[in-house]
Amino acid sequence: MKQVLTKAGCALAVSIALTSAAYAADPAACRNVRFADVGWTDIAATTGLATTVFAGLGYHPSTTIASVPITFAGIKSKQIDVFLGYWSPTMDPMINPFVKAGQIKVLAAPNLTGAKYTLAVPDYVYNSGIKSFADIQKYADKLGGKIYGIEPGNDGNALIDKMIKGNQFGLGKFKLVESSEAGMLVAVNKAVRNKQWIVFLGWEPHPMNVQMKIDYLSGGDDVFGPNYGEAKVFTAMPPDYAARCPNAAKLVSNLKFTTDLENHVMVPIVNKTDPNKAAAAWLKQNPQVLDQWLSGVTTIDGKDGLSAVKAYVASH
Repeated sequence: MKQVLTKAGCALAVSIALTSAAYAADPAACRNVRFADVGWTDIAATTGLATTVFAGLGYHPSTTIASVPITFAGIKSKQIDVFLGYWSPTMDPMINPFVKAGQIKVLAAPNLTGAKYTLAVPDYVYNSGIKSFADIQKYADKLGGKIYGIEPGNDGNALIDKMIKGNQFGLGKFKLVESSEAGMLVAVNKAVRNKQWIVFLGWEPHPMNVQMKIDYLSGGDDVFGPNYGEAKVFTAMPPDYAARCPNAAKLVSNLKFTTDLENHVMVPIVNKTDPNKAAAAWLKQNPQVLDQWLSGVTTIDGKDGLSAVKAYVASH
């Protein structure tokens, strides 16, 4: 009887092992992992890190640059698999209709905490009088009546535009300047070189926090949220992605970042290094993060994921 039980136990163990391996190995349809990047350097950094890991596992990751509204529509239509850059609370009004309709799933745990997103000024402007949102209108002439945002359709731009249209803080006569993250930073750097006054959309993590002396403005809690627009960044995907591609979804759910990590990966990206190359270089120097990211994750064909990615990173 004991021998029969032992054989039965072995058979069960083999069955469980085979089932687990089969579950871990994603179907061929999951090989292409499609990311969205809204053109922000921090999202380029995290997407570059994820892309490098997925490539090491045998997947074929790709990235589409799109605005926030188009990104959410892409997830709804299942043309986008993963978006690592849902900033809350600023993007809440844009994503909530999709979430409520069951068209987008947001992972419960954020992939980044300690972020912030609000208006900022160079330190000399801050020290000379603009310390809060209420101070901006006092210096309309020095500012040229402008507030610099980033790409059209961005959630932060929408908040600034709403402030202006509602004459909040007396900003009714101001103009929102829309361009892109890079375009805005060119304007800010030019202003700093010439000691000109400028108000712009700032956030952390981003190299701007270490490459320039800037200060964030107080008093914008009703617009960008409390504590200088303190934000959490979440991951969004189609609701059925985890059921279709469980191994890929497991990796995505394991991805957790820090502001320090992102600041370091972003520096070479800002200096025109390809995000995937910047990510691979950082991972080569910091392979310890892979232990947590690849916990319970295999290659696409069910082999050991950690060793495969470490070998991939070492060779790039």
